[in-house]
Amino acid sequence: MQEFYKKALYAFMLIVLADALLAIVLVDRSYLSQQLPLAQEAGDAGALRWRVGVTAKQWYPPMVQVDAKARDKLRFDLNLPAADPDPNASADLLASDGKGRPLQADLSMYNTISFVAKCAPANSLMFIVSSFDEHVSQRGNYLTYPPATTYFSCNEAGVPVTLDLTRLTIPPWWFDTVHRDLARQDYLLDRVERMVFGATPQSPRGVPAHVEISWITLRGRDYRYLAWLAGLVTAGWVAFGVWFFRGHARAMLASVDTQLKKDLPLVAYRQLTLEPYRDKEKAAVLKVIATNYTNPELDLEGVVAATGTNRTKVNDVLKSELGMTFTSYLNKLRLTEAARLLTEKNETTVAEIAYSVGYANVSYFNKLFKEEYGCTPKAFRTLADQQPPPADPVQETAAP
Repeated sequence: MQEFYKKALYAFMLIVLADALLAIVLVDRSYLSQQLPLAQEAGDAGALRWRVGVTAKQWYPPMVQVDAKARDKLRFDLNLPAADPDPNASADLLASDGKGRPLQADLSMYNTISFVAKCAPANSLMFIVSSFDEHVSQRGNYLTYPPATTYFSCNEAGVPVTLDLTRLTIPPWWFDTVHRDLARQDYLLDRVERMVFGATPQSPRGVPAHVEISWITLRGRDYRYLAWLAGLVTAGWVAFGVWFFRGHARAMLASVDTQLKKDLPLVAYRQLTLEPYRDKEKAAVLKVIATNYTNPELDLEGVVAATGTNRTKVNDVLKSELGMTFTSYLNKLRLTEAARLLTEKNETTVAEIAYSVGYANVSYFNKLFKEEYGCTPKAFRTLADQQPPPADPVQETAAP
């Protein structure tokens, strides 16, 4: 059993280590981070890119001028007329393939967008996500797309901005435009075609303004990795549990079998002590114990009285012959007989067997039996039923 428990401990430690490594890898993989690739040149036709566009009224000079040379950031100038309260001017990022053809981007696994916003002079801008809604949207007509909107501030030094993509709001005017119920404020992020960085009523008027949006990064969680982690961890511990209980049963069975075989010589020896013995004094001691061990009242004083010897002599006999003390030998005889009865008399209760071998206290018997055989008498009986019955020790001894 000790060898099995050692293997079980090693297996337990291995599973804990494997789970820790899995958790580190899969939890890290579940955190998504993607910097938006801005399309300046043609590329792979199937790759998602974000092409820079402009939304503005016809005006001269133009309200929005985009810096086409910027490779890794969105850089544009605003020239808002002082007389126009709602200029509707913005620089847009349009989802497209490498050839510039429109695409619909699935951003449902992302919940935030982060960037650094620089504005000169300081400005208040709006951010809009235009996602296609098959019930009201007309392909390419962004006015019919739900404009999920929020606002952010920027200044000359640059402001780190993080916006929650799941908590944007749709302005009331859009519901009036598409004749949709105002209570339906929901929007989806799985068919995004446009992201907008635009002017607001608080943006500077009549003066040139410069805006620079850099490090545009989407972040989110892919919970499929966590599901895989939970599944693999559960499967590992279930497999360990099945292996442990099956292995424990096999190890316990082997332990019982070994213990029974080890006790067979003792049973045979107990039978032989009833036969004539050269040393009459030794024979008397062994015979008294062998014939009276089932008596609950038997103790060392009783053996001394029955044999006419003394305590030292009784202990010397047991030490020289068996290497045991009186108490350990008496318990050994009783427990060995109890083990035999448990394997041969299935209809007899544990309590009856305990009484029959000399134990008046069943709890004490159960404690000693478990210390001897590593399991309770009931478990011992179950395990013993799973193996062939041991050979008769007397017949084996008498065989030539």
